[in-house]
Amino acid sequence: MNYLEEKAILHFIDAALAEDVGDGDHSSLSSIPKDAESKAKLIVKGQGILAGVALAEKIVHRVDPSLRIEVFIQDGSPVKYGDIGFHLYGNVQSILKAERLVLNCMQRMSGIATLTAEIVAKISHTKAKLLDTRKTTPNFRIPEKWAVKIGGGENHRFGLFDMIILKDNHVDYAGGIKKAIESSREYLKRNNKDLRIEIETRNLDEVQQALDTGGIHRIMLDNMDIATMKKAVEMIAGRYEVEASGGVTAETIRSIAETGVDFISVGALTHSVKSMDISLKAF
Repeated sequence: MNYLEEKAILHFIDAALAEDVGDGDHSSLSSIPKDAESKAKLIVKGQGILAGVALAEKIVHRVDPSLRIEVFIQDGSPVKYGDIGFHLYGNVQSILKAERLVLNCMQRMSGIATLTAEIVAKISHTKAKLLDTRKTTPNFRIPEKWAVKIGGGENHRFGLFDMIILKDNHVDYAGGIKKAIESSREYLKRNNKDLRIEIETRNLDEVQQALDTGGIHRIMLDNMDIATMKKAVEMIAGRYEVEASGGVTAETIRSIAETGVDFISVGALTHSVKSMDISLKAF
């Protein structure tokens, strides 16, 4: 699944508008003449990386195809307090209907893109790539993962359906590393599915079990200290991709990247981010 397909994005927008508008924006319908036209500007009240502009364009055109948007700052651009992202022209009732969804998306997306860019900069001297996780807001995963990409990070799997990740609970319930991997390989063959397999390991013994079993694509090193991680990377020796995960912070990520891992997944990119202050004002 390409989560940025037009169909998926429009489905998200329609569901979000239905949640917010219901049977009508009665505040605007009751106070603004239906044929009134004017303009509004998007004002940045923070500093960081702007994200959600392309989504905002789709939202306003979904609300009212006659609305016109004049973009001054594109997704992924650095912004500061007072910058104007775009101007919006057209029917006032339509502008007000689109306003909150545009702001909700752009504020959170810009916060995510800003944090992502800050962390990517800390590991840019290494080969490690920054990944997001499934620790996203229900029904808001599309904008959140899109924002990670805008900020310079990479998306991990989108959902449970597009990759097999055997985490600690899978391993424990299945009866160990070997059984979990072999069962997954048999499942894929039986169901004629072509999915990548990643196995989570908690110690060097489990790393060795994964290497002995084989038939995987990536080994995750979960909550390992730096010394153990370095040893694990040496053991794996390039045979499989290596991902570090668990307890990663802005303070530790540089040292983690320098162990030689290929990927570092950080749930905080989407679950602990501070939104950027952005507003839409008439002018």
